[in-house]
Amino acid sequence: MAVAAMLWTGAIGFVDDYLKIVRGKSQGLVARWKLVGQVSFGVALGVTLILWPLAPDLPPASTQLPVLKYILVVLPPALYVLFVTVVVTGSSNAVNLTDGLDGLATGLTAILAGTFAVFAYVFGRADWTRYLLVYFLPGSQELTIFCGALAGAALGFLWFNAHPAQVFMGDTGALAIGGALGTVAIMLKAEFLLLIAGGVFVAEAVSVLLQTGVYRWHKRHRGREYADAHRVFRMAPLHHHFEKLGWAEPQVVMRFYILGVLCAAIALATLKVR
Repeated sequence: MAVAAMLWTGAIGFVDDYLKIVRGKSQGLVARWKLVGQVSFGVALGVTLILWPLAPDLPPASTQLPVLKYILVVLPPALYVLFVTVVVTGSSNAVNLTDGLDGLATGLTAILAGTFAVFAYVFGRADWTRYLLVYFLPGSQELTIFCGALAGAALGFLWFNAHPAQVFMGDTGALAIGGALGTVAIMLKAEFLLLIAGGVFVAEAVSVLLQTGVYRWHKRHRGREYADAHRVFRMAPLHHHFEKLGWAEPQVVMRFYILGVLCAAIALATLKVR
């Protein structure tokens, strides 16, 4: 499923890059069609997980909560499909929005994928799950290989993508990585851990939503001039805001790496803090 997510969302990104580079369309794939492609995969994934559960002993339409021991939130099927769709679409777009500075999304991908490799291994060990008071997910250790491969590939790519970058992942890579990581989190019933471990990706996405939402509200109620003068950030996504504050590009990237490691450490700590 994780590979399918990478191929599906990567295909969406490929079309977008193709239209930009080959066809010369600066906007690439129209946003609504990009969203349709992401949502369609999310719906297909949600329905598949309900019909063919990965963990036979657990309710299919469910997710674990971090920190709390043996707490499983069970959702109605329709709501679960919506939940899965939001996670896949959100994670895919979050990585894409973060890919704005040399090496930023690539390094954070390596950190997050490595973190979920640990989660996948732990959740697939019956003895460890009993000790840590989390649910056992048989077969989840297979995702350790996928996440480890993704982390390794990201590190290899970072060698050439670090500032000054020689190669770029484009929408093809960013959407594929985000879709795959979101799918892994769903399969591990660790969607809320994704929010914690991927905190930098979340902050990048939220900064865009805040900037756009507040700007449109001010523009509608107080006019364009007021909206232009009262933006939440100097520029969104968040990494550009810090560039506008005078931080050098490598400085922004390195500090975001540090935050990414801290978020990953907090997420890993929740395994024991229960």
